[in-house]
Order: sequence, then structure tokens, then C-alpha cells
Amino acid sequence: MFRSLFSTPKRRLDSLSEQEVLALAISSEEDDARIYLAYADRLKAQYPASAKVFEDMAEVEHSHRNMLIDMHNRRFGDRIPLIRREHVKGFLERKPDWLQAQLSVDQVRQEAEDMERSAYNFYVAAQKQVSDTATRKLLGDLAMAEQGHEDVAHMLGEKHRTEDVQAHEQETARRQFVLTYVQPGLAGLMDGSVSTLAPIFAAAFATGDTWQTFLVGLSASVGAGISMGFTEASHDDGKISGRGSPIKRGLACGIMTALGGLGHALPYLIPHFWTATITAGVVVFFELWAIAFIQNKYMETPFFRAALQVVVGGALVLAAGILIGNG
Repeated sequence: MFRSLFSTPKRRLDSLSEQEVLALAISSEEDDARIYLAYADRLKAQYPASAKVFEDMAEVEHSHRNMLIDMHNRRFGDRIPLIRREHVKGFLERKPDWLQAQLSVDQVRQEAEDMERSAYNFYVAAQKQVSDTATRKLLGDLAMAEQGHEDVAHMLGEKHRTEDVQAHEQETARRQFVLTYVQPGLAGLMDGSVSTLAPIFAAAFATGDTWQTFLVGLSASVGAGISMGFTEASHDDGKISGRGSPIKRGLACGIMTALGGLGHALPYLIPHFWTATITAGVVVFFELWAIAFIQNKYMETPFFRAALQVVVGGALVLAAGILIGNG
């Protein structure tokens, strides 16, 4: 619900002009080169050979950038429009340097694979909407180069893993499940569980009427579910990011958002105020711990850190709702 209110409008890739496509490709190559150099710095002490590979990959990204700039200058002049991947739907968000410093070798490998897969998908999609023959050829060549980088990143991860490698099909299926269902569902559950606490408990303590409180909770939960579902489905079509069908992600996010709010709204169908309120409080407790468990299991967030963030945040919102309702 909150994300939909403050999200920045983004362009669709197929709405970009050929000049904007080249400008986007230039900025993307610049960003990826910086990220690879950050990976190299991260790995240099313990894995110098892998660090050298990432330095070479960054150098290749620089060469791609220069080729794209030359093409832009020949066709449109030397004034390059400012357009970055965060302005366009479908691109995976890149982690800043201070978050990359916490990545393990496996996570670096996975991030690099995701980056190259996203870049490959972008060039394939961009090639289809460019009419100039030379530009189409350049974008096609870059797509093949990015696909080669993805293979290099995967081999690096296999080299440094300390546990048995799972079958490739299982890993791919699990990753797709997380991207399509777990991530949007978790975002919805967190938003629905936490954002509806304040209005539901404020209404409960302000009115003392369980039926009116249930109606407030029902409307807040359903409204948040619709809002979050449409936001998730519309901000990324999944073609570049590989996150899967926007309809599936929108349904997962919207349904989990609504369920997150309904969990502590349904107890107010109980006519007795304190029985309903205590039951709702118990439900909230289990909701917040369930969120922490999912973050730990699927998103690899340390359990106690996830629990601290979710439980403390939820407790503050709950307290705010009770104080406002008693005000």
C-alpha cells in the first residue's frame, strides 16, 4: 500500500526512442562495470583469481560502453539523454556498494548471473525495436557477449562452493519460485500485516465496537490488497528481470496483502471486545514471526535480524494504533 503511493512512474521499454535505447544501454554498461569492480575489490584478498576475472569483465563492459557511445555519436550526436535502468520497467535493482560488502562468494556469483541475464534480455528486447541495421547488429553482438559473461559468473560460483551443487533444474525452479511468488507474496504479507495494524486497533479502541472494527479492517485489507496487487503487476512485466508473469506476481502480492490484514481483522467478528482484541493480538504475534521465518528461509536474512526488524516495527505500529484510538 505504501509502496504504491510513493513509487516513481516508469517508462515501458517499448516506449523508448532508438536514441533513448542507446542512452539506456550506455548508462547500464557504466553501472555494471562499477559493480564488477566492487566485486573484484570484495574478492581480491581471498579469491584473487576470481577478482581478476571480474576486473576483466568490468573492462569488457567499458568497451561495450565505448562502442555504444560511438554508435550514438554517429547517429544522434554527442548529447546523450539522461535515462537509467531505474527509469524503465522490468530492470532488476542493483545493490549499492555498502550492501555488496556483505555478500558471500555464492551471492556474488548469483548477483553477477542475474545482472548478465538481465542485460542479455534487455539487448534482445531492444534489438527488436531498433530499425537501423548497424545498431541492431551491435545490440545483437552485445547480447551474445552478456550471455557469455553469465556462463563465466556461473563457473566462478561452482569453483568456490563448499557444498554439493544441486541439480541445475532444481536450482532454476527454486529461484523462479522465489522471484515469482515468494518475493511479491512476502512484500504483500509484510505490508498487509503491518500497515493495517494502526487503523484496525485505533478503530477498536476508539469505538469499542467489534463490528465497526471488523468493517474498518476488512476495507483496509481489501483496499491494500488491490493496491499492492496492481502495483506489483504494473511496475515490472518480467521480460527483462526474469521474475515471471506479472499476473502471477500481482495475485501473490495482492492476496497475501489482504490475508495479512484480514488475519487480525477477522477476530473482531467475535462480539466480546476484549476476547476479540486479545485474539487479534495473538494473531498479530504469529503473523510477525511467520514473516521473519519466511525471510530467513527464502531470502537468507538472519533470523534474529529479521525478527527484530519485523517484530519491533510491528509493535511500534500496533502501539501507535492503540494510542491514537485511546486519544
